[in-house]
Amino acid sequence: MVGPAQPARVPPGTKVFAVGDVHGALEPLDAAIDLILAEARAGGAAVTAIFLGDYVDRGPDSRAVVERLAGLADGPVAWRFLAGNHEAAMLAFLDAPEITGEWLGHYGGRPTLASYGVSPPPAGVPSRPQLRGLRDDLAAAVPAHHLRFLRGLETRVVVGDYVFVHAGLRPGVALEAQDPEDLLNIRDDFLCAPTWHGRRVVHGHTVSREPVVLPWRIGIDTGASTTGRLCILVAEEDRVRCVFAP
Repeated sequence: MVGPAQPARVPPGTKVFAVGDVHGALEPLDAAIDLILAEARAGGAAVTAIFLGDYVDRGPDSRAVVERLAGLADGPVAWRFLAGNHEAAMLAFLDAPEITGEWLGHYGGRPTLASYGVSPPPAGVPSRPQLRGLRDDLAAAVPAHHLRFLRGLETRVVVGDYVFVHAGLRPGVALEAQDPEDLLNIRDDFLCAPTWHGRRVVHGHTVSREPVVLPWRIGIDTGASTTGRLCILVAEEDRVRCVFAP
């Protein structure tokens, strides 16, 4: 692997927080936001907080999570929000001309339906008429400001020597030429190729019991919806550390 001659850094006078996949886990999300705000109000650095996507599905509180994030306003913290593949799947369910049950089955969208007050279908593969009814009910239940938030999510954020994405990067492809599908969904082709991408990559998407801290990438999805442990990366100057909420 070709790596940097010096450790990756964020700009002087800044502190960057990156928050792993939330997946409908409201309690650790609230604790993470409180932690970030407390550090920002303590002063000493300009604070940016970057959420790495996958706010919905699996956990019970997707609606409340989106409401919490959509309501954050810049002040002591500059808030940035990346799209995850689960947000893309939810929007595809709402928008795609051909409805499938993939979001409900593969992505775990049933708890998200329930969080918006839409009764999930019984176990099994819903019929096409059932899917159309569920889509119509969900479209009526999701507030307009939630849709604006979900449709306005970013696909990558660059700060200093770091690039923050949901899933990872395609090796050998320049950052500006990366396929958005890869940024949201790539797994083994990224994880198994120790490649320096010009910046150190911070990502979620792939669950691990503990953060994966390598010279070329840092993975911080620790499965908050099942473990209750939401990982937060803190980068300042050339140092990084990981903390957990709550």
